[in-house]
Amino acid sequence: MSIASIQSDRLGANPFVVEGPIVSGSGIPGPNFSLGAVAGGDRESEWVYCQLVLAAQTTLQPGQWFQWTRDYVASLLTTAAAVVGQRCGVFSGAAQPPTLTGGPVGAITLAPGTYYVWLQRNGQAPALVATATAALVTAETTTTAGQASAPASATATTKAIANVNFAAANQTFTATTVNGSNLLTSLSGLNAGSGPFIGAAVSGTGISGGTTIAGITYSQSGVVQSITLSANATANGTGITITATGVLEATLMRPFLSKVN
Repeated sequence: MSIASIQSDRLGANPFVVEGPIVSGSGIPGPNFSLGAVAGGDRESEWVYCQLVLAAQTTLQPGQWFQWTRDYVASLLTTAAAVVGQRCGVFSGAAQPPTLTGGPVGAITLAPGTYYVWLQRNGQAPALVATATAALVTAETTTTAGQASAPASATATTKAIANVNFAAANQTFTATTVNGSNLLTSLSGLNAGSGPFIGAAVSGTGISGGTTIAGITYSQSGVVQSITLSANATANGTGITITATGVLEATLMRPFLSKVN
């Protein structure tokens, strides 16, 4: 049974703000919404308001997978901890409160404590994926916290994630590189809503192995202006083809853990 506990002409939830840490008696209000509250956005997106209790310092990255209980207590998804029947979704990113590190639609590092987060369960979203092959409609858990996999066929002993598929195994776009600079500019062939996403591994001429996307800047109208890499380019280049993998565009349709493979 659902009970209306808030009334507003506009919910006003910002899915990219992490609330906390909430300390009893500190005077910091929390939670600011009812657990299980839903906020909507474009591209059929929906977010669910959940509690997240961290025992150790943790970095949350866009695309990380979470599961949550019927009481809306969330935890990073792993095969060992996954509970068949629980709902799941992804962390879309975080804004930057003064005491935390991170950036808009970016990663965020949190100290131990109790937090409240908006987790995406519907629409187009970043998804942290270890393997992506074949039809991109098989999704399953992995042993790595927050990471899923999309193999050609189900892997024995993993937990199946129902109601999710992926746009492609990688994304390509073109950019200009400058030797000694970690910025990709003059971008072409990408869409802000479809990625690439922070944390994705990138490769291309003049890009060192192991380089990832560390930041993305946008214009006020939402156009991607530049991409910050985790390492400097080693050559000058114009119209260089860049391939991004590891954080893929997913279509979420209220996914849940459906069975043990």
